Amino acid sequence: MPEGARAAVLTVSTRASAGVYPDRTGPVLVEALRSWGFAEVAVEVVPDGPQVGQRLRALVAAGHDVVLTTGGTGLSPSDRTPEQTAALLDLELPQIPAEITRRGVAAGVPTALLSRGVAGVAGRTLVVNLPGSRGAVRDGLAVLAPLLGHAVAQLRGGGDHG
Repeated sequence: MPEGARAAVLTVSTRASAGVYPDRTGPVLVEALRSWGFAEVAVEVVPDGPQVGQRLRALVAAGHDVVLTTGGTGLSPSDRTPEQTAALLDLELPQIPAEITRRGVAAGVPTALLSRGVAGVAGRTLVVNLPGSRGAVRDGLAVLAPLLGHAVAQLRGGGDHG
């Protein structure tokens, strides 16, 4: 991981943000990001709705290299994380969520096809939406592990392009 890399985890859950139950996926992401060498990992839990877009804009403006969201990618009427993320993106990276979905289906979880998460670049920040289940987060981490260091280096203007 490039020196001083900064990440943020944004858990999107109306019930977890209200304290109805604990955030079960955000801590998994934080642990992985720290183990991969991110110098700083910010953590937030927000309810579904307009706060998602507001917090995403703030995290990108704060200069985080990577922002991972978890939750809000399904079919519920309040699940609008992908739309709020897409509105911020300068470049889309559709193969990241496609591979996460493929892994879920291959693992015997056909409902993985119902996730609508997006991934892309906003400014110099890589933003990836992950579903709110622990299994989907594990699939997402498996996809992201070999990519994030290179992506951060490229977004900072370096990296091997060959």
